[in-house]
Amino acid sequence: MMSKVLVAYGTTNGSTARIAQTIAEVLRKKGLSTEAVPARAVKNVDSYDAVVVGGGLYGGRWHKDARRFVRRYGRVLAGRPLWLFSSGPLDKSATYKDIPPVSGVRRVMTRLDAREHVTFGGCLEDGAKGFVARKIVSSGKGGDFRDFERIEKWATHVGAELLSVAHTG
Repeated sequence: MMSKVLVAYGTTNGSTARIAQTIAEVLRKKGLSTEAVPARAVKNVDSYDAVVVGGGLYGGRWHKDARRFVRRYGRVLAGRPLWLFSSGPLDKSATYKDIPPVSGVRRVMTRLDAREHVTFGGCLEDGAKGFVARKIVSSGKGGDFRDFERIEKWATHVGAELLSVAHTG
């Protein structure tokens, strides 16, 4: 039986969406039926065998759409294989070291028994929405720090876990 996987994400400027879409593409290449959907657009999670939830980090908090998603569907998510990711640091630090989840995401991990969390570098470029985001970009501290090789490697790891569960379960 093929696992059906939801990759839900919260994003403001599209950077986290691109990470979620990359994860979904890797999982599809592994033979898993996968959809990447903005967290706010998800109406039901019952038909999914596993879920990956990601959110951009803003001021030390996960994107509001990701937070609302895990609150709304927490009971169902707690009974499924669940992985979490964050995108945020506007530097190369996420490529070279493991950055622990922010406290709100750590609480979600514990409450929903998530398998794993990873933090990827963020992206904030010209045209970003929001006063603070525009200030960061205009100060020269923006840029694209997403490491797609690392994202694909993590998604491959998630896919391998899902496939081993599907074959043994």
